[in-house]
Amino acid sequence: MTEERMALAELLQKSGDADFLRSVAEAVLQILMETDVEGLIGAGRHERTGERLNYRNGYRDRSLDTRLGSLSLRIPKLRQGSYFPPFLEPRKTAEKALVTVIQEAWIGGVSTRRVDELVQAMGLSGISKSQVSKLCKDIDERVNAFLDRPLEGEWPYLWLDATYLKVRDGGRIISVAAIIAVAVNTEGKREIVGLGIGPSEAEPFWSGFINNLVKRGLRGVKLVISDAHDGLRLAITRVLGATWQRCRVHWMRNALAHVQKGQHTMVAAAIRQAFLQTDAEAAHQTWRHVADQLRPRWPKLAVLMDDSEHDVLAYMTFPGQHRTKLHSTNPLERLNKEVKRRADVVGIFPNEASITRLIGAVLLEQNDEWLLQCRYMQIEGMAELTPPIIDADPAKLPPMAA
Repeated sequence: MTEERMALAELLQKSGDADFLRSVAEAVLQILMETDVEGLIGAGRHERTGERLNYRNGYRDRSLDTRLGSLSLRIPKLRQGSYFPPFLEPRKTAEKALVTVIQEAWIGGVSTRRVDELVQAMGLSGISKSQVSKLCKDIDERVNAFLDRPLEGEWPYLWLDATYLKVRDGGRIISVAAIIAVAVNTEGKREIVGLGIGPSEAEPFWSGFINNLVKRGLRGVKLVISDAHDGLRLAITRVLGATWQRCRVHWMRNALAHVQKGQHTMVAAAIRQAFLQTDAEAAHQTWRHVADQLRPRWPKLAVLMDDSEHDVLAYMTFPGQHRTKLHSTNPLERLNKEVKRRADVVGIFPNEASITRLIGAVLLEQNDEWLLQCRYMQIEGMAELTPPIIDADPAKLPPMAA
């Protein structure tokens, strides 16, 4: 052990710190690859054993760029099949997209100190526009193919939710909404079916976004779950002719804003009595009873309950085994948190295309994971679905409660 330490000390004295660390890194990675290959082959180098599964076939050179500099590696080759070390696997699409967005901000001269530090920490200083363009093209092709793919079959349930992001527009910083659409098909599988960037309050934007989903094949939608965005309900009725479920969680927050903070627990518990009912008729009766009880003390809350009763309880007419996932946009919460986590690294996006690139890449990876999971909803409940009765005349729609 002493001799090894002396040899290490001599090596450090003969080389600069960077050269020494680079040599150590190369040696460690080479040992890891050799050990990994021995496990795959079932035998060590030149070892004779009946458990051998394959043979070595030389090496191929590969460089690995790190903060220590470029490491020269020799990747073992196999006689049958191929070997590629896990630590050299290409970065995930979302990570590539994140790098690209930061690069765009850097090249465009609009980076903040935070982005500047990120660029340098990732070793991206001095990257050329041509390199950025090449990486952008690869990501854009994959993301656009995913976002524009045809939608096959019927999709009875559709969730829509918005995440607000900051982007530069003509020298100004504005807030835009990234609209994410998730749907469940008649097989009980859920998929991310769309992404739209724009102002979330305008009805033409919502109609255009939903129309695009329909053109790609979205059909059979019976219930749309979302928050109370202006213009969205009208777009749902005009384009889809489906029932609208107002997010119960967001509605409750709006309702409790009419109540003193010390009474929140009591009032929320009273309202939830309607949600505990097993059928729609009982739920509506309980809702009206609670509204009448609360009316003398909180008249504004009672008016809100009167106006939004059918929107908040719409999910009660659908199969019981599906209701726990139909009353709110909570199924999208985890997805939105991941989107925000990636977006917060950038801060201010240089343009809307960079938003589509980064968020689209995150959605692509999440969708791939969902496809490998079990059914999101019980398929037995799908047989119980019946077309909802909707008055398609927008003029007859009651005003949406605030």
